[in-house]
Amino acid sequence: MAVDLVVVGVGYVGLPLAAEASAAGLSVVGYDTSPEVVAAVAEGRSHVLDVSTDQLEAMRARGFTVTADPAVLSEAETIVICVPTGLDAGGGPDLSAVRSAAATIAEHLRPGTLVVLESTSYPGTTDEVVRPILERHGLVAGEDFPLGYSPERIDPGNPRFGVRNTPKIVSGHTPLCAKHCATFYGQFVDTVVVARGTREAEMAKLLENTYRYVNIALVNEIAVFCHDIGVDVWDVLHCAASKPFGFAPFVPGPGAGGHCIPVDPRYLLDKADREGARLGVVRAARQVDDRMPSYVVERLTRMLAEHGRPLRGTEVLLLGVTYKAGVPDTRESAAVRVALALRALGAVVTYHDPVAGVVPELGPPVRDLGTAVLTADAVVLLVAHRDYDLGRLAKAARLFFDVTGRVPGEEVVRL
Repeated sequence: MAVDLVVVGVGYVGLPLAAEASAAGLSVVGYDTSPEVVAAVAEGRSHVLDVSTDQLEAMRARGFTVTADPAVLSEAETIVICVPTGLDAGGGPDLSAVRSAAATIAEHLRPGTLVVLESTSYPGTTDEVVRPILERHGLVAGEDFPLGYSPERIDPGNPRFGVRNTPKIVSGHTPLCAKHCATFYGQFVDTVVVARGTREAEMAKLLENTYRYVNIALVNEIAVFCHDIGVDVWDVLHCAASKPFGFAPFVPGPGAGGHCIPVDPRYLLDKADREGARLGVVRAARQVDDRMPSYVVERLTRMLAEHGRPLRGTEVLLLGVTYKAGVPDTRESAAVRVALALRALGAVVTYHDPVAGVVPELGPPVRDLGTAVLTADAVVLLVAHRDYDLGRLAKAARLFFDVTGRVPGEEVVRL
């Protein structure tokens, strides 16, 4: 029995995609090698922030399931690869999940099946990495099956933009492949933007996130400079943001975090290195980002010294360890980098986060926030989750360091 769509990798990208396609009336099945993901969906538990339990139940009522059996791939009209692309031990691109997914698909690929890669990677990945693997058994992309690339644009926790109303970049190995790709996504996405080729689409995604990365680094560097010369950076940002053209507001913090923003520029730099290109602005941004957790530690150390306390042996409570507010994701979190740097210097670090679970690198969180704030020598706000009563927490703390710029008051030290 044919299935309209098989999503390979049912995580923070794959499940929202499956949800939108299912809601549009497509028959959808997920393929995932994680027993935890398969079990969660079978039990009706959403493991992804942007898909509610009610949405998942509606999907299951329409026939959505997740399986670890790759045989389902042979039934697909369209296969979309949504597996993670992180960094290897050396900090370079890790395409092992993409290669593994492509190899599994190749074993079950039928003529005529549209295959689309959504995982973020450097220009050339679809054509140079995925296509040769898919063609191992004799089928030829562009002749026997259409092949495309469509970068995911999921913004976890964004209540305004989701899969349907975020314009979808699509591309193909050939112009006809691109038409197949556009037709597929046009069934459940409002706006489809056709790129000239897969390399252009791959590069567009890296540019989007590198733009954010560079601007986060810029505003962090300005924040450091403003502190050095006695200028209130938060007032600077407030004033600059009033300009209705030519300025996009960004805010300082402990550094870029999440699975995309600090990772994607490294894919770009890796490609640049192999092509002999410099990309000096991106490299400079990485230097600033790499420094920010240490800078937060430096500022805290100075604040403690002004009150006669050394960092070593001091109990520091961190508020928020996810990579952004409202999202229970700690991947590449700058807050975790701050915590590890503090511990390396001898601070007694505890943490609290209302949306995150246990962070393996940090151990279990504190449960009684009120008591923890009262007993800590210093409290550092790294992520301003909406669950926090920031004014009350700041008043209760002995020393309060606000990295987010959200807490007013003379008693609060801000980044």
